[in-house]
Amino acid sequence: MTYRQLDAGLTIETLDTLKKRIRERFEGTSLERVVDELSDIARESREKIAWIDRPHFGLRLAVVVVLLLAISVIGFGLNELINGQTEELSATDAIGLIEAATNEIILVGAALLFLFSLEVRIKRTRALQVLHDLRAVSHVIDMHQLTKDPSQILNPAATPTKSSPKRVLTPFQLTRYLDYCSEMLSLIGKLAALYAQSLPDPVVVSAVNDIETLTNGLSRKIWQKIVMLDDIARVIGNSPQPSHIASDETTDAPQKPSV
Repeated sequence: MTYRQLDAGLTIETLDTLKKRIRERFEGTSLERVVDELSDIARESREKIAWIDRPHFGLRLAVVVVLLLAISVIGFGLNELINGQTEELSATDAIGLIEAATNEIILVGAALLFLFSLEVRIKRTRALQVLHDLRAVSHVIDMHQLTKDPSQILNPAATPTKSSPKRVLTPFQLTRYLDYCSEMLSLIGKLAALYAQSLPDPVVVSAVNDIETLTNGLSRKIWQKIVMLDDIARVIGNSPQPSHIASDETTDAPQKPSV
């Protein structure tokens, strides 16, 4: 086992553990359905990353065959052109011939570049499709924590409006909810990094960096709320230890909220 690269299997295992924790504490909630969707994407990613890692010899063979055919056609054309010149070429004809040959070389070079990059571009397309899904799930997670406002705990007697979201989570439950959201965002960044690790293509690496920037920004916003909850808990004196480091294994699960 090496620690110089991410392991897809261990990343999925970590996500599965988080999935169990969310189910045990927030069973039947929309947050559980989000982590289920993320787990499905992670398993699809493992298969696609394995596909990206493999060399596709069938495609490479097809490229070589096309290349040999192109060289044969060009060679045949040049041979016919040279053999057809029975008279000495004038300067104008020679310039025209050189210009035509140059254009052919440029076109052939562009075609070869297209063929040689075909495998990379196919892999890039598949990677970008999953990265788009990961970016979308990041925004979905952010929407779930959007209404989880810890400032309401400071003033529980505040009169809500008809459109106010229901506040059914205790401070401890709210801390765990936000912490789970932050962990999911972190794992999204790791799943994205697996694609850059398998395919160091500039376009893919740029997309992965964008996702990591997005998830880090969203996670910082969540941790601001967690720190606020921790400060509130210390002021009120209801928590013997910082709430955001309370262990799931040593704390009895409260009554399941409806979120």
